[in-house]
Amino acid sequence: MKKKLFLIIGAPGSGKTTDAELIAQRNPDLVVHYSTGDLLRAEVASGSELGKEIASYIDNGKLVPLNIVINTIKSAIEKADKPIVLIDGFPRSVEQMEALDKMLKENNDIDLVAVIEVVVSEDVARERVLGRARGADDNVEVFNNRMKVFLEPLTDIEKFYESQGKLIKINGERTIEEIVDEMEKIVKEKAGV
Repeated sequence: MKKKLFLIIGAPGSGKTTDAELIAQRNPDLVVHYSTGDLLRAEVASGSELGKEIASYIDNGKLVPLNIVINTIKSAIEKADKPIVLIDGFPRSVEQMEALDKMLKENNDIDLVAVIEVVVSEDVARERVLGRARGADDNVEVFNNRMKVFLEPLTDIEKFYESQGKLIKINGERTIEEIVDEMEKIVKEKAGV
């Protein structure tokens, strides 16, 4: 069964994880949702050789190398028992995007259908992450850093998927209900279900 893959990207506070989770909950026979961190943890928990390798990095506080992250994603998509796979928060860099693209080109069982960007302004993102109180300075600094990490490669990532006709932007400054309804409709229409 050819898997239909959707990538959900967005700023910290855009709500992308919640949106994807809700779509998977609404469509338990069709859709499975993963975030990259969950995938890595699940692989470790499975006790596989790949899992042991991942654990050795995480336990030493090191970043898991990109090829391992890509293999983990590939393995999870292949093992998924649903036809539609949503992955949120990936790719986060041009390097990740290129590695993912290479993996997809070498793999005929996975079809990247669309990349859905949940768009929110920096102010809305900040408000959601830090709350009205604006939080302590260190929280602000952490947020600003996460935002910078998100924004730096964003134009390149958008251009790349736009050139493939796969980028779909949706307005993330609405109610969860409205966003999830629209995202679910896009996923179902594009996946042809």
